[in-house]
Amino acid sequence: MKRRIFYGLAVLTVLFGLWGIYERVAFGHRHASYGSYVVWGLWVALYLFFAGIAAGTFVFATLDYLFRVPAFARTGRLSLFLTLIALGAGLLHIWLDLGRPELVWKVYLQPNFNSVMAQIVWGYTIFGLLSLIMLGMSFRPQRYAGWLKLLSAIGLLLALFLSGGVGALLGVQAARPFWHVGLFPVQFPFFSLASGAALLLFVYGLFDRAANEHRHSLLHVLAILTLVLQLIKLYFLWADFSQSVYGGVPMNVAAVRAVLFGRYWWAFWILQIFLGSLVPIIILIWPRLATRPSWAALAGFLVLLGFAAARANIVFPALGVPELPQLIGAFHSIRLQFSYFPSLMEWALSVGISGLAGLIFLIGYDRLPLTPAHVRTA
Repeated sequence: MKRRIFYGLAVLTVLFGLWGIYERVAFGHRHASYGSYVVWGLWVALYLFFAGIAAGTFVFATLDYLFRVPAFARTGRLSLFLTLIALGAGLLHIWLDLGRPELVWKVYLQPNFNSVMAQIVWGYTIFGLLSLIMLGMSFRPQRYAGWLKLLSAIGLLLALFLSGGVGALLGVQAARPFWHVGLFPVQFPFFSLASGAALLLFVYGLFDRAANEHRHSLLHVLAILTLVLQLIKLYFLWADFSQSVYGGVPMNVAAVRAVLFGRYWWAFWILQIFLGSLVPIIILIWPRLATRPSWAALAGFLVLLGFAAARANIVFPALGVPELPQLIGAFHSIRLQFSYFPSLMEWALSVGISGLAGLIFLIGYDRLPLTPAHVRTA
């Protein structure tokens, strides 16, 4: 019964998303809330979110194939499957955000490798192909054990490069002091690992019903990792905001105030801090709750919710502060606004992509031998 509910929700969200796709294809960016000042919106934020999950879950796959960590034995196949789903969702978001998505081929045939963007596109392409090859090999792990180990090592370097590179993509923009603080390339790999751990905690807590010692041990280790990474995340948040405020750069201070006390205060204090950080920490700090499947799944879901809000709180406020104060009154147009909230079309497309990712997971989880119990007998 529960599985039918999940399938029903996934199908409904995909149908809602199809309307968003129609709006995007038929009218371009006309019905989006971003414009010439706030040029990035919900889709960029969720691209950062899903791409981070992809890098994080791949790292956990290496704990099986490369480092042979006992607690993660036979979990690599599911981690690779989740990597590909999250990567697809992230890249689909950013592809539809492009003004001319049909020209994406130019980055392959006419690349400029001095561009961080071009480096990331090529990196994601190689990373996705490598993950797909590894997933295929994982169905015959004894035959391809050596290859899985080698490709895991290469993929681990790629995952670290891509997660740090996305942070660098923001950090190199000196015109946006809120991003240009030097911490993003260091923060983002930790955020990727934390979101990957949270997704695995959610999946194993909600879907894997094998009541055995290995599952209990896996939930315990994931809970500890998620808890530690949540504390590291809060430290980075404090370091970032305190450095920004004490630095005294007006644009930077204005962006921090917009997050803490402006129109995005609820996304920060309620979604990111209370629901996305404090509540999961309270759950995970108690071993009996952390290893109970339903509570583990809830903690993982809330951490993911917090990271999604955090990505929005990175993108929106920085673009909502004008580089020149005079820009606010110099021109008047619906496309020349510094306030941003996603339109219904933007929400529809993102909900649809997320629902499609969930539907692919459900079908794959039901039809493919992905869980540790299946891997053992494969």
